[in-house]
Amino acid sequence: MVYFIGAGPGDVDLITVKGRDILEKADVVIYAGSLVSKEHLNFCKDNVLKYNSAKMTLEEVINVIEENKGKIVVRLHTGDPSIYGAIKEQMDELDKLEINYEVVPGVSSFTAAAAAINKEFTLPSVTQTVILTRVEGRTPVPEGEDLERLASIGASMAIFLSISMIDKVVAKLKSGYKRNVPIAVVERATWEDERTIIGTLDDIADKVKEAGITKCAQILVGDFIDTAYEKSLLYDKTFTHMFRKGIKE
Repeated sequence: MVYFIGAGPGDVDLITVKGRDILEKADVVIYAGSLVSKEHLNFCKDNVLKYNSAKMTLEEVINVIEENKGKIVVRLHTGDPSIYGAIKEQMDELDKLEINYEVVPGVSSFTAAAAAINKEFTLPSVTQTVILTRVEGRTPVPEGEDLERLASIGASMAIFLSISMIDKVVAKLKSGYKRNVPIAVVERATWEDERTIIGTLDDIADKVKEAGITKCAQILVGDFIDTAYEKSLLYDKTFTHMFRKGIKE
């Protein structure tokens, strides 16, 4: 069995209990060495086979898995493997080889980044939508998902893999939002050297450059970062639902 496990955003304790339990039993671990904390490997068996996938191709990863068919193989990804994890292509190859697999979700860097700044993406009367996206670089994005077009919706946004193009990001966001909105950059969320910068579209690029942040950072943008909002009905004493009767005033 092959397990695609989300290791979380950085902090070694943000892997799920299920994920760590499987990791402890693994015979083979193929881990994303450029992003996953090496501390996770301390929980492995002494005789586990370890492979750093940072320099491996898809074919090499699949070959290792095939060579260890019948063993417990963990493919350890950063954050949650379903977001920019490139696991679909791996699973397709395993289907061809009739090798069973399971995906174990993890904590994504976008939720870790929101936690780092103590904010909630979905505020009543502000927005109930979160967009996860990236700006086009060497990897293109579909024409209909251009950052400028997405920003025009006005929803909360978490932008992955784009901090090195901060000027381009800001230009597109300004064109889409058509106003100066709050923005936060969280570098290495939940790692010991985590850094957070809060600003607006007007000043964030300069702040990021001054801080020297060029990789491993989430860009969060939207009014949810700093705005007035209505309280949720969920805890309103006059609001009724199946578990609570409302209190008439």
